[in-house]
Amino acid sequence: MTLSYSMKSALPAIALGFVALGLATKPAVAATVTTTLGVSATVQATCLVSATPLAFGTYTGAVATSTSAVSVTCTNTTTYNVGLNAGLATGATVTARQMTGPASALLGYALFSDSSRTVNWGQTIGTDTVIGTGNGAAQAITVYGQATAGQFVAPGSYTDTITATVTY
Repeated sequence: MTLSYSMKSALPAIALGFVALGLATKPAVAATVTTTLGVSATVQATCLVSATPLAFGTYTGAVATSTSAVSVTCTNTTTYNVGLNAGLATGATVTARQMTGPASALLGYALFSDSSRTVNWGQTIGTDTVIGTGNGAAQAITVYGQATAGQFVAPGSYTDTITATVTY
């Protein structure tokens, strides 16, 4: 086949069009490189504690019982001890707690860690505290209270404040 002059002059323009469209004989090659970065954190053991009130209601001289809840939230696998102090009354101990009433009158009571009210709840780790292991959620621990029978104290309101301490 013989090419005419007009066809000969069009060939370089067609070839240049193929190159411009990326249809040249050499394919383009993409290159990549990678790296990594370290990510870390240190989680500290931590605990939170709260409590509900323990109210005996009206005391008539007979044994009065009530319950409260101490709620402990600790990081997962964190072991802890919950202790309850003697309260605010002068002379009170963890085995003989006392609420203070009118004219500094005292009404005795006790706090226990079991529903049969036989295991005193104090504040000496390894002796009379409650042991637990955190799971990341709030764990409610029941406090069992009992006001001693046969107390004939002055009428009025009696109160005390107990401090719950979580050691972890």
